[in-house]
Amino acid sequence: MSEKRDLVLFIAMSLDGYIATKDESLEWLFNVEGEGDNGYSDFYETVDTVLIGKKTYDWMTRHVPGEFPYKNKKCYVFTRSSIEDTEDVKFINDDIVRFTNKLKNQEGRNIWLVGGGELLQSFVEKKLVDEIILTVAPTIIGKGIPLFKEGDYQLDLTLKGTKKYNQFVELHYGVKH
Repeated sequence: MSEKRDLVLFIAMSLDGYIATKDESLEWLFNVEGEGDNGYSDFYETVDTVLIGKKTYDWMTRHVPGEFPYKNKKCYVFTRSSIEDTEDVKFINDDIVRFTNKLKNQEGRNIWLVGGGELLQSFVEKKLVDEIILTVAPTIIGKGIPLFKEGDYQLDLTLKGTKKYNQFVELHYGVKH
């Protein structure tokens, strides 16, 4: 039997733990001097499947110019609504645990949990995340959308490595199961 695929959260946050401002702006992130693409391309090659929450998908369709950014990957958008699939994404209105475990047991590369906050919270609470690659920006934004919401859960992590991309620091953790 082949090894299970890992579900990886790859995301950036401010030093005070936010992934966006209250009005969903990421401007603070783009004001930080990075190095190249801050490890994005290397990470992107390790995944063949992308999971996104509907709010984040909607934000992307409004704010990311050009063609869909994950065109060459299997892309699933979790939604509570019944929505017609597009050429680029399949909309999933299914039990998160059942759907994700089915994906993890298929052949392939890792699975990227893009976000956003609500979807991430569900994955963390259900203990579906296997790795966290967190890029910290040297910015404090004071308030916004937190990476991790308050809840009834605990994840124990193991530090797998760190990297520096000019002003950004990447922390790579494995989740202890």
